[in-house]
Amino acid sequence: MPVSAAAVGSVSAFLSRFLSSESAAVTNPQPSLSLSRSSSGRRQPVLGAPKVSVSSGSNTKTDGVVDQSSLSPDEIKPARRSADWKAARAYNEKGLIYDGKIEGFNGGGLLIRFYSLLGFLPFPQLSPSHYCKAPHKTVQEIARDLTGSVISVKVIQADEGNRKLIFSEKEAVWSNFSGQLSVGDIFEAKVGSVEDYGAFVHLRFPDGNCHLTGLVHVSEVSWDLVHDVRDVLTEGDEVRVKIINIDREKSRITLSIKQLEEDPLLETLDKVIPQDSSLNLDTLNASNHFTIEPLPGLNMIIEELLQEDGIHHVKITRQGFEKRVVSQDLQLWLSNAPPTGNKYTLLARAGRQVQEILLTTSLDQDGIKKALQRVLERVP
Repeated sequence: MPVSAAAVGSVSAFLSRFLSSESAAVTNPQPSLSLSRSSSGRRQPVLGAPKVSVSSGSNTKTDGVVDQSSLSPDEIKPARRSADWKAARAYNEKGLIYDGKIEGFNGGGLLIRFYSLLGFLPFPQLSPSHYCKAPHKTVQEIARDLTGSVISVKVIQADEGNRKLIFSEKEAVWSNFSGQLSVGDIFEAKVGSVEDYGAFVHLRFPDGNCHLTGLVHVSEVSWDLVHDVRDVLTEGDEVRVKIINIDREKSRITLSIKQLEEDPLLETLDKVIPQDSSLNLDTLNASNHFTIEPLPGLNMIIEELLQEDGIHHVKITRQGFEKRVVSQDLQLWLSNAPPTGNKYTLLARAGRQVQEILLTTSLDQDGIKKALQRVLERVP
């Protein structure tokens, strides 16, 4: 029996918005499926599907596979499922946000209703706001509280062949809130998980909720040398952080705690490198000219700096020793000391040793930073 246009109904009307070259063949019309506009302005499905009881029983797995075939054929027709898988792929390809009802949970995540399908949201893909609101609850307790509610998610995998329909609330939240971020912004935040390489920190927005998470690398925790981040930060700590990088393509935020504090070296430069440091025993007296042996690797950097347009002269003028080790590796810093005419001060540090470098240049501060960046990219 041929299928009439009326039989396709509102499912085809939905798909025509997202699939320009595809049409849905539905042999069993479902008049209870229609589209309405939610208060947020997004077009949302209104699904009059039969109620399905979902629990952590045998029809779900923690790897995101939901056994759609366990539902009665009378409840979900094959053609209807096929059309809904097409809709899921459209949401995935176009990065659209879907407001889905949480119908249950299992050991690995939440079970989300998508039209006639049941999808899976792994716990790591939950927004950090849930953990910040209930820091003392386990993830299972949070899941139990969320059951029956509606959350905004993105489809991050729609694999009909393997029956994998995976959602992410984090990705939806990123779309809604990342536009409010800029490099240099300062946030009150709460420390989440702490790893060997750094700490994941939840940013608190003006509405009081922690919507996004960024990473404070171990090198950005403190001006002091940090061997173990756990010696400095603990899950649940309240901290202030500065955004130092945003990778919008990969949805990543890089944060710093130490950059909200003055570098102790810059605050006490004259104590570390006194003005009479020419008397330092490490310098060489030769006819009133004192030679300072550059730190390992610094000579090559100086040679490359002199190749940059606008940099006319580079000279090591003073050296001294810090009381603590900031880094064993060679680091270069542009001093916050005001320039004298066309002369700027750089600081090179490695271990406890510090050397002051006088840079004669026609570049401004931003130009010097860009020149340093180019040089450091060339030097192995």
